[in-house]
Amino acid sequence: MAFGITRVELNRWKTAVSRGEIAYLTHYWLDSRFPGVKTVTKVGSADLKVLTEWCRLNGLNPKYIHNRPPFPHFDLIGPKQKEILLKENLRDHIERFKL
Repeated sequence: MAFGITRVELNRWKTAVSRGEIAYLTHYWLDSRFPGVKTVTKVGSADLKVLTEWCRLNGLNPKYIHNRPPFPHFDLIGPKQKEILLKENLRDHIERFKL
């Protein structure tokens, strides 16, 4: 279940993903498979080659890409989430969701 974002933010992410860009969307998230995890950053791109290369450049296994057209994405959680948000200078995500 996702919450803590607006429809406008979601639509901006979807638009960027559809263009084949790498796009980031952080939101609150609860999943019983990941106790203690309260947020996820979805890194998406409709261009699977671009998304696969992004995973490799960030030391992530592309086999965990959720290939769900029209919005393929990789879910970032835990320490790697904050590490990559810092690397991408997305400090607003870190501050807003208290990462």
